[in-house]
Amino acid sequence: MVATLKLIQGHWILGPLGLRLFVDIKESLLDDMYKHQRVGDSNRLSMSDFPEPLHDESVALEVSKPKLKRPPLYRVLLLNDDYTTMEFVIEVLKHIFGHSEEKATQIMLHVHQKGAGICGVYTREIAETKVEQVKQYAESEKHPLQCTMEPDID
Repeated sequence: MVATLKLIQGHWILGPLGLRLFVDIKESLLDDMYKHQRVGDSNRLSMSDFPEPLHDESVALEVSKPKLKRPPLYRVLLLNDDYTTMEFVIEVLKHIFGHSEEKATQIMLHVHQKGAGICGVYTREIAETKVEQVKQYAESEKHPLQCTMEPDID
């Protein structure tokens, strides 16, 4: 196994991604290790280049977890118009967004009364796909139904 050593705040850090070994090594010991390095490979040491095994109290093992951040969410909105039938809007809400008949009817009435309604909240890529599906389906059925997306502020 080949490992990379790096000096950070007085400690040598050794190990693959996600695993850091902190080892206190005296300068004379480091000089010995550098003498054993292969020519032309000045940045890398193999495990056999260490004069003694690393099984003592001077080794502390720390496993670092990646810091994950939730992706931003977007609302998909249906916009009211005077030409698209209520039945078609319900069909879109059921087939593209997976709502039940009752929930689709509630959203359709909200769109009809308020001018716009939230169909769902998704990550950006999924929201873009849903908007495009609604537009293509409405166009294929000769309806002027419009769909858009906006960042979810909640």
